[in-house]
Amino acid sequence: MPHVAAAPPPRPLEGVLVVSLEQAVAAPLATQRLAEAGARVIKVERPEGDFARGYDVAAKGVASYFAWLNQGKESVALDLRAPDDAALMARMVARADVFVQNLATGAADRLGLGAAALRAADPRLIACDISGFGADGPYATRKAYDLLVQAESGLVSVSGGPGEMGRVGVSVADIGAGITAFGAISAALVRQARTGLGAHVEVSLFDVLAEWMTVPLLHHDNLGQAPARVGLAHPSIAPYGAFATSDGRLILISVQSDREWGVLARDVLKRPELTEAEDFATNTARVRNRAATDGAVAEAFSALAFDAIREALDAARIAWGEVNDVAGLSRHPHLRRVAAEITSGAVEMPAAAARTDWAAPGRVPEINEHGTRIRAEFAP
Repeated sequence: MPHVAAAPPPRPLEGVLVVSLEQAVAAPLATQRLAEAGARVIKVERPEGDFARGYDVAAKGVASYFAWLNQGKESVALDLRAPDDAALMARMVARADVFVQNLATGAADRLGLGAAALRAADPRLIACDISGFGADGPYATRKAYDLLVQAESGLVSVSGGPGEMGRVGVSVADIGAGITAFGAISAALVRQARTGLGAHVEVSLFDVLAEWMTVPLLHHDNLGQAPARVGLAHPSIAPYGAFATSDGRLILISVQSDREWGVLARDVLKRPELTEAEDFATNTARVRNRAATDGAVAEAFSALAFDAIREALDAARIAWGEVNDVAGLSRHPHLRRVAAEITSGAVEMPAAAARTDWAAPGRVPEINEHGTRIRAEFAP
């Protein structure tokens, strides 16, 4: 008998309609994850398009952020100040299971798309608002972009080297907010399916980074001092940092216990006396004597080539990683790639981080690519 391929399993959010009035990064990432899980996502853009379309041309003529975060969506361009387009938007939201927006604080309310009004009309709706600082509080109406929030949250104060503060090199506030929103929406969809009850989900970039700053904040509030910036090292574990090999490469090691320190000292550094020395026997002592601890590691590593260090660390079961640049990531043996379809062909990018039996790349839409069909589908 001829082999018949098994049908792919259903995706978990098939049949869910998401309408998203979105731009930039945070909301598009949340709805991208919903689309990957099978939801139908209608992306509502301003007539000139999501401004993220103009960030760069790195994805074969398409902006890198836009190509990454808008696969598998449908695009309709609406002028919500125009009565006909506003009415169309209202009809789409009335049929939606989820409505997401990340306009400036108060803008959705002025358009008649505030969560309170929408959920009063349809208690089953899940309405998600993503903003910089939330809907209330003294900073609610301030513009908020990723680096600004990294600064306000104190993240930059614990990032970088001992001298200069540093921005985390990707848009971590936006990305964190998008993933947080996706998780909350997913949980709300489970409750919606079980009880018919919707939800109002509020996510702010500041709240996300403030939560992620819990450990430095607890150090400040309860110990009187936040962890210092230590570059490619760990503020409370030693040795945990990057060291140069004799052939000029950087290798980062992580020693998680006093037992591992003993193994490193004996089998890799060839200095067993360090396991018993008072200044090195415990992690607390090694952190207190970080310069001497790191100096002992640096001296041993600088005498050996990368491959010799790597083999010794593997044999000793010490965690390590090479300090790569982006070119190193591009050729990394563990980098999984997918090809997303764009108008000019396809562009390869990293696969979705969660390995599932449903995530698959989709087409990146042109501005208003689905506008005619959507207008007809949601006509009065």
